[in-house]
Amino acid sequence: MTAAPDHDTPATVLPAPMARATPVVDVALVSTFAAFLAVCSLTSVSIGVVPVPITLQTFGVLLAGAVLGARRGALAVLLYLAVGLAGVPVFAQGTGGLGVLATPSVGYLLAFPLVAWLTGLAVERAAHRTLRPLVILAATLGATVVLYLVGVPVMAWRAGVSLTTATAWNVGFVPLDLVKAALAAIVAAAVHRAFPDLLRRR
Repeated sequence: MTAAPDHDTPATVLPAPMARATPVVDVALVSTFAAFLAVCSLTSVSIGVVPVPITLQTFGVLLAGAVLGARRGALAVLLYLAVGLAGVPVFAQGTGGLGVLATPSVGYLLAFPLVAWLTGLAVERAAHRTLRPLVILAATLGATVVLYLVGVPVMAWRAGVSLTTATAWNVGFVPLDLVKAALAAIVAAAVHRAFPDLLRRR
């Protein structure tokens, strides 16, 4: 006769699957986001006399930090920059090589790793509590301000205009950058809901 199950014994619960961070996974994620940044650069729109075009690069940079975290997000952007500076035409308007260092957009470009790192750092800290879209949005907006603080003065210097003129030019970027920051926050929040262990430290 089969003995009745002991209802006082807790049922065996299988552990929930957890995405383990490994060097291979890290390399794959960093490489994927670097390639995504190159794709974002394909969309380029010039506005009037402003020497810096509007692209989707900022969206890709913010998303890299918000999804991958500070270290991997910054590494993805650095890999993208390294490939572009090596001569591969992955920058806006199909440019590449060291010549971009002399353009008015270089300040924004070189600030990208810092923007990704700051976004990722804020998201990582929030992940220990409650990671909500509005929290990520605050991170992406704050990082966008840092991008302006670096990009605008360098644009003024490289374009040979006053800081006031460069600031006025930068105002044209703001509406779309707000959309990109919001979209990055929404997408990142959805990714972290699907993969809650993506930012878990090893």
